[in-house]
Amino acid sequence: KKKKPKLLNKFDKTIKAELDAAEKLRKKGKVEEALRAFEALVSQYPQSPRARYGKAQSEDDLAEQMRSNEMLQKAINTYDEVVSLPNVPSDLIKLSLKREADRQQFLGRMRGSLVTLQKLVQLFPSDTSFKNDLGVGYLLIGDNSNAKKVYEEVLSLAPNDGFAKVHYGFILKAENKIAESIPYLKEGLESGDPGTNDGRFYFHLGDALQRMGDKEAYKWYELGYQRGHFASVWQRSLYNVKGLKAQPWWTARETGYTELVKSLEKNWKLIRDEGLAVMDKKRSLFLPEDENLREKGDWSQFTLWQQGRKNENACKSVPKTCTLLERFPEATGCRRGQIKYSIMHPGTHVWPHTGPTNCRLRMHLGLVIPKEGCRIRCAQENRTWEEGKVLIFDDSFEHEVWQDAESYRLIFIVDVWHPELTAQQRRTLPAI
Repeated sequence: KKKKPKLLNKFDKTIKAELDAAEKLRKKGKVEEALRAFEALVSQYPQSPRARYGKAQSEDDLAEQMRSNEMLQKAINTYDEVVSLPNVPSDLIKLSLKREADRQQFLGRMRGSLVTLQKLVQLFPSDTSFKNDLGVGYLLIGDNSNAKKVYEEVLSLAPNDGFAKVHYGFILKAENKIAESIPYLKEGLESGDPGTNDGRFYFHLGDALQRMGDKEAYKWYELGYQRGHFASVWQRSLYNVKGLKAQPWWTARETGYTELVKSLEKNWKLIRDEGLAVMDKKRSLFLPEDENLREKGDWSQFTLWQQGRKNENACKSVPKTCTLLERFPEATGCRRGQIKYSIMHPGTHVWPHTGPTNCRLRMHLGLVIPKEGCRIRCAQENRTWEEGKVLIFDDSFEHEVWQDAESYRLIFIVDVWHPELTAQQRRTLPAI
């Protein structure tokens, strides 16, 4: 049974009745009254840590009610003041700094939060949970190497800490140490420790196993699906809108975007020729695929729209293609997708992978397709491209690509909003 934290020092025990009365108001949701009561106590007893903490909590509650970042900043400052008072019970220091760090992260003040977490770790060096939080703090600012050091430290103190294991495995996988990442991710998930039941860890463990050719991947995908992280074993995107029609392959009619498909197919040679002209330039504008999805080979892309934003410079090189697309906001306005040329050279294999969201469908227009040797699998069905024809699939389902032809393959990729999203959702869903 968890011990109740001790929040009162000797002095605060003498004003317990007043503190309890103010706290009662806060618990009843009378936030403004509670704040006034705690402010009065702070002004009467400036040395009282519990009164100061109550004030911080009330400001925190009020910030949520008012949706006010300014009020939240006040709460953050007050949590910080608690710690600087004399004779603060250690449980109260922990609660104040932990909440301060959490609220700083909420406001996007990642570096400030990191400083707060470092303070916690310095004050309580034997508490591994604070080290674990510090590791997450580093990950949030993209500092994987410091996060890695923190988790190594945790695992040297607590070798069975599941939270540290999944995060350490996650970092190893990001470093492309695929085989090494597997036991950490697996043991971390098997521990069932708080904070381990997260879709990302099932996703990365399954992916690592697949890359090692281990069919056990699907056992973990199945478990991730049962725990509600994935829409299905095959559809494993993590940024989803519930209830959207889900199938790997689509026809133009099913999407409702028949005008766009007709326009792409009718103008495919124009799109192809502009793409080839860009490819032939001495300083190619095609950039290598950078998401670590290739097992081997050469795969590059030339992006015209990203997250609903037009790349004006890129469009100068393919002006007719961009003008053609301007008529179709379902594609140019799709903030969860891209519009791009994609070239893949012989000897390329793209690992099985899933896109990040079920909010888009992906169109592939064949531009230069070798007679044989190129294929794509989505879920359990393989298809091939044809020049001048559009293939449509939902890339939130697992898909994989092979290029074993004699020459390069060039396609044009157009992402569109999932047709069942409302106008409101298309306007308000955050970009990916």
